[in-house]
Amino acid sequence: MRDTRTLTVALVQERNQGSAEANLALIETRVAQAAEAGAKLVLLQELHNGPYFCQHESVDEFDLAESIPGPSTERLGALAKRYGVVIVGSLFEKRATGLYHNTAVVLEADGRLVGKYRKMHIPDDPGFYEKFYFTPGDLGFEPIDTSVGRLGVLVCWDQWYPEAARLMALAGAELLLYPTAIGWDPSDDQAEKDRQRDAWVLSHRGHAVANGLPVLSCNRVGHEPSPLGAAGIDFWGTSHVLGPQGEFIAEAGHEPTLLICDVDLTRSEHVRRIWPFLRDRRIDAYGDLLRRYRD
Repeated sequence: MRDTRTLTVALVQERNQGSAEANLALIETRVAQAAEAGAKLVLLQELHNGPYFCQHESVDEFDLAESIPGPSTERLGALAKRYGVVIVGSLFEKRATGLYHNTAVVLEADGRLVGKYRKMHIPDDPGFYEKFYFTPGDLGFEPIDTSVGRLGVLVCWDQWYPEAARLMALAGAELLLYPTAIGWDPSDDQAEKDRQRDAWVLSHRGHAVANGLPVLSCNRVGHEPSPLGAAGIDFWGTSHVLGPQGEFIAEAGHEPTLLICDVDLTRSEHVRRIWPFLRDRRIDAYGDLLRRYRD
């Protein structure tokens, strides 16, 4: 009989509550509920302190940014310590005047800020004008060691890039985590909406399978209007936890949800023994991956 190491995880899938104070207050409630249910790791959604402000380009939105360490990491750290949980949050970081990042933070169960990850892939699409706000990350793909395991933390648009997941796996990550803000254009027909969400889920399942790792993705929910007068975004939720063969361990719907489940961290060892993808990689033949395109 094989040994198991079970980790209870919680994903906080919520609507924007209208202010940073209201969002953080709700997060405090959800973390308390998660801890009461036995969770030791809590993953929050992308830019959880406020609305998804990147639907337009406005210099006024930079007022939302804060330093790291700063007020939010202090509050999340105190929350982590109070309930003895590791928290992965997502903040708008002001690194210096005119220099900003979309940054994930990891608070240890004793309240310490033990690591951060700056989003590496920055989108610039209708309704997702992130290049106006965020400088691409410069911390690389480095897992963050915590009391619950070695966390491969990535952010939203990173989830479309197999290279990011692979590099985290090659550095010894035990789980891949994606704080996320993704949704539909309400004017799209249902078939297009289904294709988009299915592609999103399939990308995560691919990362789980190709790397033999559990994947946690926490998305926001609810309609957020566009400041430009456009249709806005319907964030589709469906946060989920996958096992190392891409299997669903838990999945939320389209409403606010505290998603809690157990993850067997020892399954990766056994899955990788039968599917030794890392062993069979032809690293001698991958040099062209460093090129933009093979013309």
